[in-house]
Amino acid sequence: MEALADYLTEKHGTECFGTVRPRIAHFQAFLEEKNKTSIFCGDVDERLITDFRDWSQKKKVVTGKGKNRKIRQRALGTTEGSVRQIIAAINLAYKHKNVKFPAKVQALKAEEVSKSPSYRSDVLELAMMFDYCLNPKRTTQKRWSPKIASKVRTQRHSLLRFLQFSVATWCRLDAAYDFSVDPSRKQWDPLAKAISLNPANRVQTKKYRPVIPAPRQIVELFRDSDGFFVPVKSVRKAFEAMQDELCLPRDRETGPKLIRRSMANLVRPMLGETQWPQGKLMMGHQKGDISDLYAPARPDYMGLAMRATEEIIDQIEALAPGAFTGASPEITTAKGAVNV
Repeated sequence: MEALADYLTEKHGTECFGTVRPRIAHFQAFLEEKNKTSIFCGDVDERLITDFRDWSQKKKVVTGKGKNRKIRQRALGTTEGSVRQIIAAINLAYKHKNVKFPAKVQALKAEEVSKSPSYRSDVLELAMMFDYCLNPKRTTQKRWSPKIASKVRTQRHSLLRFLQFSVATWCRLDAAYDFSVDPSRKQWDPLAKAISLNPANRVQTKKYRPVIPAPRQIVELFRDSDGFFVPVKSVRKAFEAMQDELCLPRDRETGPKLIRRSMANLVRPMLGETQWPQGKLMMGHQKGDISDLYAPARPDYMGLAMRATEEIIDQIEALAPGAFTGASPEITTAKGAVNV
């Protein structure tokens, strides 16, 4: 299907390309195995997609290499992600008038194929995550020397930064990695103490990135920062190592997204249902109007959500001293997200 190649070309260079490419490749592998690489867009019907779903569910997901190699069952939602990309590719071809008709099939709804993780961390467990970064301890009988512990603390600095920013903003993963105090990106307004999760010249997507007030505890950290606050593109491996040491649930129940879910879970009862729309604004699930561009300068804009966040941060700081007030290592590199 030339439509798939054209779609990849269209998406190349965009933020979503890293997600689109493997989803399309998975469907292409299906076509190759079934000797159907020469099919046309009009041949993609419910029967073919049903065959693809059945085939896909029999293909295990393999991640990592060597001793880190892991095999798991492919989630229904992962398979349906490929279906959505196939539909998008055909509809793009239709938009460009390369085919006569749009896609014949529809993807299943997210609630039909995905089970949302139910696990949430409480304040104590969040504090344990910060302590894991600040006070490394060897899990065997022999403890690390101060020199080794200091080196490991430096390696975990990127994970600490991710935890700090995620707790303070409740943001999505990509927004955490994308935030910079560089003035040219216009993401940090120190006068209004406002965080714009969407950098300048980036078009908003369905996963809306709001402008939110900054909790007072993160402001000091921004003053000591230069450029990207989280200095790596992913903390996944570092987070997995922390999951193992803290005995957090696996089976996709926890992961970096756990911080966002847990903060929402903790703050919602603090706000009450009447004021929960402030939480929706924080999460980007609800958009403000044009006047809200100026609102972060007002103390009442998402003020209750911010104060609840500050209260939780204070609790974390009390349980894990230095979580937001500790000195940063002198040297931090892209090796911060190592598995230690």
